[in-house]
Amino acid sequence: MIKIAVAVTGASGSIYAKVLLEQLLRLKEQVAEVSVVWSDNAYTVWQHELGNKDFTQFPFKVWEKTDFMAPFASGSSSYGALIICPCSMGTLGRIAGGLSNDLVTRAADVMLKERRKLICVVRETPYSLIHLRNMTTVTEAGGIICPATPSFYSGPTTLDDVAYTVIHRVLQLAGLNAAGYRWGE
Repeated sequence: MIKIAVAVTGASGSIYAKVLLEQLLRLKEQVAEVSVVWSDNAYTVWQHELGNKDFTQFPFKVWEKTDFMAPFASGSSSYGALIICPCSMGTLGRIAGGLSNDLVTRAADVMLKERRKLICVVRETPYSLIHLRNMTTVTEAGGIICPATPSFYSGPTTLDDVAYTVIHRVLQLAGLNAAGYRWGE
């Protein structure tokens, strides 16, 4: 069983965060604990894109972005992964620059220094050279860049199905056994 922290930033793609949180709830037998931290813009984008405030309905512990007392802000904690979904380019840039100015970037710094899973579900298009260099820096430091680029092998029919093609990969990267399409299996 793994403890997972989830950070939701203000990038477009709230559907990815919604599907991720739903799946973590469904996979509760594989997950010891889920903690969530939201940027201010994450709430605004969720409401704009999804038309609701369902982010309040998940039973996970929510930490304020300024609360450095959260367990995953320290390398002494037993959190095994941080999933930033969606990950804004501003957040990615601060991580790449080593700027731990809030709980999201501090938790990312901890995951990198402790050689634990940092999975950044970046959601931007097109990428600038600065974005690409920041992704390279985070990758070279041990993070995983998993762009919110859906696949269509499985024939998804709803927006949630399309988002799940990305989230299924994220869950696999985090070490969870999630049901979903696997090529050739």
